[in-house]
Amino acid sequence: MRIQEIMSHPIVTCPVDSTLHHAARLMWEYDCGIIPIVGDDGRLVGVVTDRDACMAAYTQGRPLSEIPIATAMAKDVVASHTSDTLEAVESLMKASQVRRVPVVDGEYRPVGLVSINDLARLAARAHRNGVDRQVVETLAAVSQPRGNAEPAARDSAGGVKAAEDRVAVVV
Repeated sequence: MRIQEIMSHPIVTCPVDSTLHHAARLMWEYDCGIIPIVGDDGRLVGVVTDRDACMAAYTQGRPLSEIPIATAMAKDVVASHTSDTLEAVESLMKASQVRRVPVVDGEYRPVGLVSINDLARLAARAHRNGVDRQVVETLAAVSQPRGNAEPAARDSAGGVKAAEDRVAVVV
């Protein structure tokens, strides 16, 4: 199964020169906990989560409207491609310990998002032991405390590699 069959889309993005207030407003309006951040060319340059926004406000002691996204976003982002298989994305999530993965097109423009929730809904629909087992394994790997986890496989540039030996870092 290709990931484009289960990814959530369309996706809402936020420009890199915005504030966390803008990202938080989008999260509220679209009921999501992650926003892909794009550069002027529309390519993925990072992601910001609701936790990132909260921690930035706490650690910087400033309102979200005064905090640039660039100071709080994750820049070392793993992403999948629309043609990737479900198994490859699950492997990427496990290795990187992430619950959500942006899906990009050939130009690295975000076109969707795959989350643990998407995998759980697939397992509920599929009612197949193989899918159920894979979702449980992925959830367990993603939920492992980072101190006890194996580091993700890195390429020569320091980026995280996808399961199919494709460099999945988009920065």
